[in-house]
Amino acid sequence: MKERFAIGFDPFVLPFLVGMVFVLGYCLFGLFRILWQLPREDRRKFLLSLITPATALKNIWDIFCNCLLHVKLWKRNKMLGFMHSSIAFGWFMLILLGHLEVFIYCPERVHLFYYPIFFNYFVANNESTIGGAVLFFLMDFFLLLVLSGIALAMIKRVRSRLFGMRRTTRPSMLDRIGLYSLWAIFPLRLLAESFTAHISGGSFLTIPANWVFRQFLGNDLNLLPTWWAYSIALGIFMVVLPFTRYMHIPAEMMLIPMRNAGLRIRHPRKGFAKMQVLSCPGCGVCIDACPMSVQKVNIKDCTVYLNRQIRRGNEKRIEEISDKCLLCGKCEAVCQVGVEGPKMRVAQRSVRRYGLTPDFAAIDTAPLVQAAAAQVSKAAAGPKVLYFSGCMTRLTPSIGKAVTSLLGKAGVEFTWMDREEGLCCGRPLLTAGRIDAALALIRKNQEIILGSGASVLLVSCPICYKIFTERYSLPGVRVVNYADFFAELLEQGRLKLEKSDICYVYHDPCELGRGCGIYETPRKLIGQAAGIAEAEKNRAESICCGGSLGSLTLDFAHREVMTRKALDNLYGSRADAIATACPLCLSTFRRYSDRPVRDLAEVLDASTVSSFQP
Repeated sequence: MKERFAIGFDPFVLPFLVGMVFVLGYCLFGLFRILWQLPREDRRKFLLSLITPATALKNIWDIFCNCLLHVKLWKRNKMLGFMHSSIAFGWFMLILLGHLEVFIYCPERVHLFYYPIFFNYFVANNESTIGGAVLFFLMDFFLLLVLSGIALAMIKRVRSRLFGMRRTTRPSMLDRIGLYSLWAIFPLRLLAESFTAHISGGSFLTIPANWVFRQFLGNDLNLLPTWWAYSIALGIFMVVLPFTRYMHIPAEMMLIPMRNAGLRIRHPRKGFAKMQVLSCPGCGVCIDACPMSVQKVNIKDCTVYLNRQIRRGNEKRIEEISDKCLLCGKCEAVCQVGVEGPKMRVAQRSVRRYGLTPDFAAIDTAPLVQAAAAQVSKAAAGPKVLYFSGCMTRLTPSIGKAVTSLLGKAGVEFTWMDREEGLCCGRPLLTAGRIDAALALIRKNQEIILGSGASVLLVSCPICYKIFTERYSLPGVRVVNYADFFAELLEQGRLKLEKSDICYVYHDPCELGRGCGIYETPRKLIGQAAGIAEAEKNRAESICCGGSLGSLTLDFAHREVMTRKALDNLYGSRADAIATACPLCLSTFRRYSDRPVRDLAEVLDASTVSSFQP
């Protein structure tokens, strides 16, 4: 009987071989195509990063943590994290240990790359050896680990709420084929290896199963049908993989090095953007996170469906999904792969015509430059502060009033760059995909700011702050958000606060929190001025107020539903009032809230008890 398993080939391996050759060829061709689509500078940057030791080590570490262990998903949802990592890491270990077995027991067969996959069929090992016993145990352990993940995946498909997910994506026909073949692979492997455990060896999982089978089927087990079934399941999965959501498995392993190389989306459908689309796992985590999904009509406008429509080339749906999005960034914050949903949408918008032809090249900024420079030059010794309030702050006068009041109390001499008139920071044009027009506007603002002679640009709008820090070139000028600036003034003793009895719940604005990573400073400031509570969804998972200007088509009726959902989240803290640090959030919440809503500057100004005395 053992001689029968000393062979090196059997026809049942053919389905696996066909699938493996196909998927490897497809992935290599696809990778070459994506690399060719990259701009020459990006391609060079990426290839150089692969041979840079520090970046190469980071790539390996990130792939291990994100593709195998799914660390990010573990942090968000432990059950989902275990489900994904048990399948991915367990499968990886089965392949690794299979190769180790070949190296130890039959190194002459190492060139047969199918051999480790079907090792237990081809080789009769001596179970009595220590190495064999350890390897048999590990193989059974990781097979059990994968099977536990598959079992959870089956439960999740029919009862997603048990995993904290209200909604999941609806799989396409090919997705279903890939899903069911994946589910079949490991039970069939258990069956096949159990049938050969009395010949090739096994451990705590396969040997008891083998004993049971032999009690019912006798010692002469019919082995080949189970190995054929296992090979066919593998072959089917690999053949359909490139055309399903499971393409994310190989794609993410290339997305990570591209991201670590600093690549950015340059084209809406090619290069780095294409790699992001292919890397989307289609898990649907972004559906519950999306503030628009509070209404069923908007569920299929989430990032996972945008990526699906891009793969299908459905131009109408791509346009609808891209235009409706609020660009709040929450989908990106919860995505285990880090697909840049907002940037993907802006990229889709950039190739369309909206009938907008703004020309800022002819704007004469000389009077604005001269006025700002004249005001700044009058300031006393010290940092020359130029205050940019932004369009929304000017439309919400209470914020500008509180900011200037605090600056006055702290003895900070400043110039208000856009109090009477001024140019937009450029964000609306950027979100509409009108990049060239936005850059022209940005250049005009740069002329004003640099021409003023200011050394500090103070910004009270997080939207403007993000654009200034990411898009502007302002050498010699420090761009600072007003929360950080006021925190510095408090540390310097130029402002003093008296704590009130009011308890505020702080709402993290999308652009300040997820966009700029500023979470703690506003909380510390509010905590010095009043009591502070936390909403259930906060920081990176804060719910968008619904007023974002990122959407081009969302009407007020749909926005109101989202705003009330965000307010319900804040009300759950039982705080007396709501505080935020964004003029857009302030005006949106005030429209519907039955509790007071105040800006961070208003909260601080109301608690200031003394003025700075030089």
